[in-house]
Amino acid sequence: MTITTQLSELAALIDRYCSGEGIHDTAITSLQVIKSSSTNMRVPEVYAPSLCIIVQGSKQVMLGEEVLQYSPSQYLAASVDLPIVGQVITASKAQPYLCVKVDIDSHLLTELVADGVLAGAAAETTHGETTRGLFVGALDMALGDAVLRLVRLLESPSDIRILAPTFLREIHYRMLQSQHGATIAQMAMPDSYMHRVATAIRAMRADLARPIRVNELAEQVSMSASSFHHHFRLVTAMSPLQYLKCLRLTQARKIMLTERCDAATTAYRVGYESPSQFSREYSRMFGAPPMRDVQALRGR
Repeated sequence: MTITTQLSELAALIDRYCSGEGIHDTAITSLQVIKSSSTNMRVPEVYAPSLCIIVQGSKQVMLGEEVLQYSPSQYLAASVDLPIVGQVITASKAQPYLCVKVDIDSHLLTELVADGVLAGAAAETTHGETTRGLFVGALDMALGDAVLRLVRLLESPSDIRILAPTFLREIHYRMLQSQHGATIAQMAMPDSYMHRVATAIRAMRADLARPIRVNELAEQVSMSASSFHHHFRLVTAMSPLQYLKCLRLTQARKIMLTERCDAATTAYRVGYESPSQFSREYSRMFGAPPMRDVQALRGR
């Protein structure tokens, strides 16, 4: 089997288990399938640690000022929670954009790293330079095969409980064995800067309404303020305060869309003390004031 045939079978399976456009949960908790029959506008969202494999079409994601594009035979991996802007750039009704997304489990990575799956240069690299928490890699046969076998389980639901954990473990193993294995492994190593940044990010996300003091965050993860700023920017492409602003505004948009909250209530829920400041910063990020933007999204 070649990568081309792997992608062809994955495309058929994804299309079968997408009941329509958008992101779809599956019977496998950590697996989602995604379909879009048209290119779309730029959509701000928060990527959790995950592996996204495009099997048809193409997409670009923007992290800060950086733009990453990926297409079939490539994957996008996020190793920490990141506020990004995504856009499908190649799709049609005849050949829709199709993607499979697998959540990355840090506990599985920790077990595998403890088992010594990294050796030599790769193991040494995990203690070296801090790397970006979002990257594009080339899909190889071994990883493609593991993902394909996981998605095939949707055809035999009775096998999911027993076999899905095995296939997910293999997917994590294949990621650690890939050219980006050292970067992935940093998620599982408590002494790595990426792991410390990820811990700080979880503290930010736990309560967006709480005032955040960067020096206190740095102290919580046993880093100096200057080191924390430096490594936080290396991982996320933005400063802690820039990251927090993107996170709050992206969450605010989600709240207004799904819970139909007004702008002022939402502003306070995500940590703004001034609704007018919230509106100004929201407009700069999304191109329109909060309620106008949300009304336009609902009308699409």
